Amino acid sequence: MGCLSRHQLCLGGNRGLPFLRKFKHKEIEAATNGFSAILEAGPGGRAVYRARFADGLVATVRRAGGDGDQDREAFYRELQLLARLNHRHIVRLHGYSDGHSRFLVFDQMENKSLKECLHDPLRTPLNWRTRLQVAIEVAAALEYLYYFCDPPVFHVSVNSSNVMMDANFVAKLSDISVIGYDPKRTVESNAASFEDEIQQRRRDLVFQYGVLILELVTGQSPGGEGELVQWVQEPGFACTMYKMVDADLGNIYDSKELRNLVIIARLCTRPGNDAMVSIPLILRYLQGKVANLGCESENICE
Repeated sequence: MGCLSRHQLCLGGNRGLPFLRKFKHKEIEAATNGFSAILEAGPGGRAVYRARFADGLVATVRRAGGDGDQDREAFYRELQLLARLNHRHIVRLHGYSDGHSRFLVFDQMENKSLKECLHDPLRTPLNWRTRLQVAIEVAAALEYLYYFCDPPVFHVSVNSSNVMMDANFVAKLSDISVIGYDPKRTVESNAASFEDEIQQRRRDLVFQYGVLILELVTGQSPGGEGELVQWVQEPGFACTMYKMVDADLGNIYDSKELRNLVIIARLCTRPGNDAMVSIPLILRYLQGKVANLGCESENICE
């Protein structure tokens, strides 16, 4: 599926990067108009820029942190992993620059973030079909990252700022990072703790995905107090479900599909989440390949 095998992680230098274009620092500087075309002021000086290169390539450039030989090796290990992510719903890494400053060059997403699409009052609201498709596309990307990639070393925060929309409003996950990985952990006595970490990341992922679904349905930002999660966990939430639908949809949506998405959000954000619904199951459900998500989904909103 485009991910590195475990033994390839030991590669150093710039070997193993045949699919990436290497940019010179002066190319990055010229393409970003002297680093003035800032799209986002990231933490730790890791700003994001809009770039137009001399050959016509339009891209997004993200400044990478780190300095020194040790950080350089870590930078190349991350490149080796990110370069082999190959999925339609993940923003593609196009190239890099490794001079005195390091940069990652990604494909440009013409319609920017899902957050802007949902909350910018000057933009045409997303219709119901697009919102449902975004839910499916994000689930497909998460399944790839967290269940198909070996080793499972990728991490992404699932929120509307990290879901990008291309020219055709196809959703793509962005800002994917690589967590620290020691191959010995999978074969020695602490392999169980590594597996526990993977399972915890998957649980966190499911919760975040549920919150994203609520934002798609209601058009409301999640907020710091978790009001949307509190609402969907209330015993009588079904009675107010239709009142919570984003007014920008103008009552143009499929009631059954709405019900399905709200059920998914409820299951994903359930406190404790002991009987966790998984991303692969959610994806199959949304694709119509499985009939239900468990006994609770058959009894809600009837």
